[in-house]
Amino acid sequence: MVAPVMSSRPPRGSARDYFQNIFDTVRTIAIGMRITLKYCFARTITLQYPDMAPAIQPRYRGFHWFEAEKCIACDQCAKACPVDCIYIEKGGPRKIDKESGVAVGGALERYAIDYSKCMFCALCCDPCPTDCIHMGDNHDLSAYTREDMIVEFTDLAKDGKQTPEPYWMQQERMPEWVAAKKQRWDERAKPVRDEMLKALKPSSATKKPEKAEKSEAETEKA
Repeated sequence: MVAPVMSSRPPRGSARDYFQNIFDTVRTIAIGMRITLKYCFARTITLQYPDMAPAIQPRYRGFHWFEAEKCIACDQCAKACPVDCIYIEKGGPRKIDKESGVAVGGALERYAIDYSKCMFCALCCDPCPTDCIHMGDNHDLSAYTREDMIVEFTDLAKDGKQTPEPYWMQQERMPEWVAAKKQRWDERAKPVRDEMLKALKPSSATKKPEKAEKSEAETEKA
């Protein structure tokens, strides 16, 4: 008995499916080309940088903004980093003080990021349990050596800063938009400068007043 021969050809679809596929193909290409041509013939606007501020999108991922007073040095950001560019050293266990909302415990000896390796993926921000590291709006951090690309955020905290300042922000004469941006950064870090300095030294939790402790003990007994 001869076995039946199986055909390798796929089953043919209807004529309606054939023309539907052609229509979908043309439609999707037309949508893509419409967007492309819209920007192709749009008026070109040149920003006179550095005299004018660059156009930065709201969700732009720039150089980090670090709040040392909230960091507990748990290494979650360093573990999440795919290129191992975050370096953390501490003098002992740290935790958030419930009374003050500031990290206490061992000293935060080092928090550094090597920006010659960082790819600005923001994967370090999401796992942070205290929300102490954020992507900033600093778009430029050029340097002359590889060593200068390593930003020591603990050293910045000693100066009351939370994000690195580029060279063009350290000049005596700077454009108005640069001066305004520097002032905005300073005003943001100013209220927590004392807490930043405390984070770099060993500290203990804030003790509750005796009356508060007694009232809590009475409520527990009741």
